[in-house]
Amino acid sequence: MDKHNNKISSAVFITFSGNCIKALKFYQSCFGGTLQFETFGKELLQGYTETPVVSGSLISDGIIIHGSDLVHEEGRKIGNYMSIFLHCKTRDDRKALIEKLEFNKKHVFDKNYDDQKLVELTDAFDVRWLLGI
Repeated sequence: MDKHNNKISSAVFITFSGNCIKALKFYQSCFGGTLQFETFGKELLQGYTETPVVSGSLISDGIIIHGSDLVHEEGRKIGNYMSIFLHCKTRDDRKALIEKLEFNKKHVFDKNYDDQKLVELTDAFDVRWLLGI
């Protein structure tokens, strides 16, 4: 096998704790792509009002996001140690993406970002994004 033909791809995995379908559909409206979900079938787990997603995926040209409703024993903790970085080709592309990611947010992002190399925002699902140009 030629080592130069190997491609490394990366993806993001996010634990959503009960709203994986809603979150991935939201990201699909931002990035396009196709969705796939695997659930427990008709069985409800304790603490869940809907059948939880074991594994969900959004696969688009620009990003791959995997997610699940299943949470580790310590629970889902929101931290500031990780952001999802996306390189945008133009300022206009970044502006359009910011507007999509900010949909349904209570706090509106400071719109004075055109000259900044990196823009950071947190979406309605508490996922932190770092958008560069």
